[in-house]
Amino acid sequence: MDVKPVVGIVMGSDSDLPVMKEAAKMLDLFSVPWEITIASAHRSPDRAGLYATSAKARGLKVLIAGAGWAAHLAGVLAAGTTLPVIGVPLAGSPLNGLDALLSTVQMPSGVPVGTMALGGARNAAIFAVQILALSDPQLEESLVAYKEKLALNVEEKSQQIQI
Repeated sequence: MDVKPVVGIVMGSDSDLPVMKEAAKMLDLFSVPWEITIASAHRSPDRAGLYATSAKARGLKVLIAGAGWAAHLAGVLAAGTTLPVIGVPLAGSPLNGLDALLSTVQMPSGVPVGTMALGGARNAAIFAVQILALSDPQLEESLVAYKEKLALNVEEKSQQIQI
């Protein structure tokens, strides 16, 4: 059976892949189908624009965009779709990602981008799952179980350090 992706992971360059693969791994953990591609806001603006404008018709429900340096990718995608866009600013520039963070978080009114921390691809995927879980009770159950496991891990670690 061919499963259609519901989350699109977009990165500005193949050098972003090591970080953005973490989003894919997290989506796999929740059995959320995804696709991944490269589209640069600056080097291939037509490709980025077409990806955004065609995303909803192709069945995508959330976009995750990771980019460094000036990091306009999330904003370009958000300008071309009504789907939620989650931005992942990436370090790597001489400003160590501050430029990417500011470019991603400082969107003009009417073109929102949910912005994660620098390199926060895993959290971007969890946020995408939270959005999808609003209309998927089974996914909501998986999310609750995941959060319970996080709490249990803290409890176990706390027990291990008791003197």
